[in-house]
Amino acid sequence: MKRTAVVTGASSGIGEATARRLAAEGFDVVAAARRRERLDELAAEVPGVRPVTLDVTSQESVDELAASLDRCDVLVNNAGGAIGLEPVASGKVADWQRMYDVNVLGTLRVTQALLPKLVASGDGVLLMLTSVAGFVSYEGGGGYNAAKHAQTSMTEVLRLELVGQPLRIVEVAPGMVRTEEFSLNRFRGDSAAADQVYEGVPGPLSADDVADAIAWCVTRPAHVNVDRLVIRPRAQAAQHKVHRV
Repeated sequence: MKRTAVVTGASSGIGEATARRLAAEGFDVVAAARRRERLDELAAEVPGVRPVTLDVTSQESVDELAASLDRCDVLVNNAGGAIGLEPVASGKVADWQRMYDVNVLGTLRVTQALLPKLVASGDGVLLMLTSVAGFVSYEGGGGYNAAKHAQTSMTEVLRLELVGQPLRIVEVAPGMVRTEEFSLNRFRGDSAAADQVYEGVPGPLSADDVADAIAWCVTRPAHVNVDRLVIRPRAQAAQHKVHRV
């Protein structure tokens, strides 16, 4: 029987790239996200991808996803994102709330719902797509830093609490990745500001680069756990140190 991988936030960016890559690796991929029309297009193009409408901020939606699955061998908690770059002093509470709801509570809901199936698989992989923002803070990133720090902590706690179970807990933490929507959403649709983030950077990571790392992590032998994989472009030495030409 083919192994089943669930990828949240699969309608674009890293989630979509991961769904494509895991399907190519032979998984039965459940591509889950809010934008069903994009998932349907993905499923029509890629054999082995099954679209499922999912809102990680809705417990009812998450429960429906779990009930629809016969099995789950791999869960890629990818749904997330950043909103705004205001300093903490002027940050919008609604933005912080949304980031926490999606990145942290959304991850919690999906993890709780699918954990029994992951354990029952006998060789489950729970992968958290976090960020280097989860362990190094930077100005303007208060809300996103806080959410990603929480998600990173959740990953570490799960690994401690579930030791001895047939389950691997993996964290993939990317640095600068250029996708179609991440920075655009962060700058509230301002494409010029979003493009400026990557201006002059030779070779920021792509969604496919991160999907490649995710696929490597989840296809290791059952006794090998990749606790944390940090992946950055060569041009980025740290959050504040980026080579531009």
